[in-house]
Amino acid sequence: MSGPRIEQEDFDPGAFGPEEDLWFLPGPPEPDEEALFRDDADAAQRLSDWQRAEAGRAADLARVAGRLGALDDRLLRGPAGWRHRLALIEAAELSWTSGDRIGPDRLAQWIALRLAGMQEDAGALARAGWAARRLGGGPGPMAGLAGFLGRHDPEGAGETDDPLLDRARSWVALMQAGGVLHPITRAAMGYHLWALAGLARTEDRIEAAVTAARIATIDLEGAVFAPLAMGGASALRAGGDPADRLGRWIDGMEHAILTAMRQLDRIEAWSTRATQAMAALSGRTPPALREVLSEWPLVSAPMAEALTGASRAAVQRNLTWMQARGLIREVTGQGRFRMWRAAA
Repeated sequence: MSGPRIEQEDFDPGAFGPEEDLWFLPGPPEPDEEALFRDDADAAQRLSDWQRAEAGRAADLARVAGRLGALDDRLLRGPAGWRHRLALIEAAELSWTSGDRIGPDRLAQWIALRLAGMQEDAGALARAGWAARRLGGGPGPMAGLAGFLGRHDPEGAGETDDPLLDRARSWVALMQAGGVLHPITRAAMGYHLWALAGLARTEDRIEAAVTAARIATIDLEGAVFAPLAMGGASALRAGGDPADRLGRWIDGMEHAILTAMRQLDRIEAWSTRATQAMAALSGRTPPALREVLSEWPLVSAPMAEALTGASRAAVQRNLTWMQARGLIREVTGQGRFRMWRAAA
């Protein structure tokens, strides 16, 4: 099954031009980031550098921590579907920063139905799907890095019972020592030192960002991850000393958090409006369909059928009813492989 590409509401990749002009794609590793940490003193010095960087951005760090706390409270009080929605959007955005360029429509169909077009890279879809699952919940990276990443390092196969952790030992130790830092700073350090631990793989650049996003919210309950790529990916740009990197990290995260909050504002207002408009409808399909549209950025009829358990006829009838009353918008503009989004 394939269909036209649907761009995200807040992001238009077509506005950027050739790939070489896409500044948000990661560049090659820097010379000093191609090897493991040299020794414990080297790791201690790097931690000290990030402590100084944090001290220099204390006011900005407090501001973005407050915004992340507000998002945490909002998600803690809201329905679980909001977390899923934000995880899907963030995973789709991160796929662009890693070069996979998976749109939210394709990612939604892959996760819900395991559908991929003939021209699409199943590996790229799987990576984006992994990101959405890890951003949506479950044990974090500090509970077990190998299990979180879901992979083992073939280069270290047979060396220990857990080859990946053997290779990543210095990174894990630094993250544990980084408990003296604020989780947001700790996440930034972990992201930018990922390659030093021998963890970077060309096809899986998304792993470092997802791992860092989870570390940033390690002390929170509602927000499973800290948004980093929504509405742009300046937080993930490399280059400069720790102070420069932390500054971009804080500014980029703040922008992403505000984008996430706007998403929640819109879907909350839509849910209230849709509930009122659909109050007279009977049966279990209308409220189930409304919940699906709140949880997923884009929905097709087969997806809605699978997720609600309703018949195709009931799903199509309710989608038509909602579209006629301006509650949803059909976004493909064609007769087949249609998808809808909440008119929020």
